[in-house]
Amino acid sequence: MGFKLLILTAGPGGEPNGAFYSEDWVEKLEALIPNIDISLCRTTKEATSNISQFDAAFGYLTEDMIKSATNLKWLACPQAGPPQGFYNKSLINSSIVVTNIKGIYSDHISTHIMSYILSFSRGLHKYIRNQFNSEWSGPVPTIHLPDSTALVVGVGGIGKETARLCKEFGMTVFGVDPKTTELKNIIEKIYHPSNLKYILPKADFIISTVPETPDSNKMFGSEEFKLMKNSAYFINIGRGTTVSLNDLNNAIDLGEIAGAALDVFETEPLPKNHLLWAHENVIITPHVAAEGPYLDERRSEIFINNCIKFNNGKPLNNVVDKAKWF
Repeated sequence: MGFKLLILTAGPGGEPNGAFYSEDWVEKLEALIPNIDISLCRTTKEATSNISQFDAAFGYLTEDMIKSATNLKWLACPQAGPPQGFYNKSLINSSIVVTNIKGIYSDHISTHIMSYILSFSRGLHKYIRNQFNSEWSGPVPTIHLPDSTALVVGVGGIGKETARLCKEFGMTVFGVDPKTTELKNIIEKIYHPSNLKYILPKADFIISTVPETPDSNKMFGSEEFKLMKNSAYFINIGRGTTVSLNDLNNAIDLGEIAGAALDVFETEPLPKNHLLWAHENVIITPHVAAEGPYLDERRSEIFINNCIKFNNGKPLNNVVDKAKWF
């Protein structure tokens, strides 16, 4: 059968090789799908010139490209949560099916989250600071995890795996998610986001895995931090736009919460003069929670399997609700 496929390797800002493309895709696809016609484009300009001829595409397509892609039926997004602008009005209102690569990061990011929780529970974040000052000081207060409650906000693949790990350490786990389907023996109860403020005061660790969506901007601000326990720790590995960093900094300054661990920020890199750098109860990592082995292989498996399904006219995996961005 075969179809015309565009692979655009440029990143969302046009940067070279920013689309997580693997060099062996063309060879593999040509071996698996007879008569597939693949065009590999390195720049947005190169891809735009003949965008109307493609049946499917992988990469970051601009709104102008979407408007011109009159034959496009499927767009494979290189990320689970792409940058703002990917889900533009033209794409949302089109008949183009969008898929993403959700699921490839769950083990790496959930492990990163647990490293935050274990650091706070054993005071490692303070001991490490003392080490750099050659300061023999301690012990610091500990948190007994079996007596603690974790609230996972965003119970997708990452959230589910994080909840499972928290449960393995004996923690009581609650969730917040638009889909309130229960996870028996792992999460006690999943609340709808409209009930977030009800459950916040009950948690010792609030873990946000929330993606950037039309509804998630500044989801956590001064009002939410005031509702948390004074002893609570806030963790964000979702998207920086979901949290007001100034409100978070103020909450820590005022003792409204105990501290925070952050991998994503409103502005990246986090400015060197930002006050959060100086807090001893704040752990900052530079948007690296997803780092780990096998990502290329996992991304390739999802994309290549979907290419085979598309060629055979079968439903695709990881289809996105374009209006919700996930």
